[in-house]
Amino acid sequence: MLKIFQVSALSLILCLCTFAFSNPASANVQIKLTNVTYEPCTGDVGKHMVLGGGVMSANCYIIKGEANNTSGKVVYNADIFGRIYDANGNDAMPERARLGAVEEIPTGTSNFQIMVAVPADQPEPLELKQFKASGFAGKVRR
Repeated sequence: MLKIFQVSALSLILCLCTFAFSNPASANVQIKLTNVTYEPCTGDVGKHMVLGGGVMSANCYIIKGEANNTSGKVVYNADIFGRIYDANGNDAMPERARLGAVEEIPTGTSNFQIMVAVPADQPEPLELKQFKASGFAGKVRR
């Protein structure tokens, strides 16, 4: 019985130490996004874009804005989340809150941009809401 208690206590201590000294890359950092706007893709970018495995035609847009990283650390592999509504208030992408990703967000305020495909039958102007980013404070292996 004493041996079981000792093994259990040692396992608990190792687990707590591993958690306390884990790599800071696993720390998830929230980034505030402001001044979020969109514009149609230019040139050949997004030309002949389709959704749903080639079933539905789509329009290509570049969403851009400012990322306010107050963490004091560079944030890597930041996922961009937000909601896009059409001119009638309909959710243009109801199945998706994650819209894209940015490789790196430096400390302070910086610009970001992602490309999205919106179904072609969604009327403009689009309304962009609840945009935020979430990434890691260290390099993450892919």
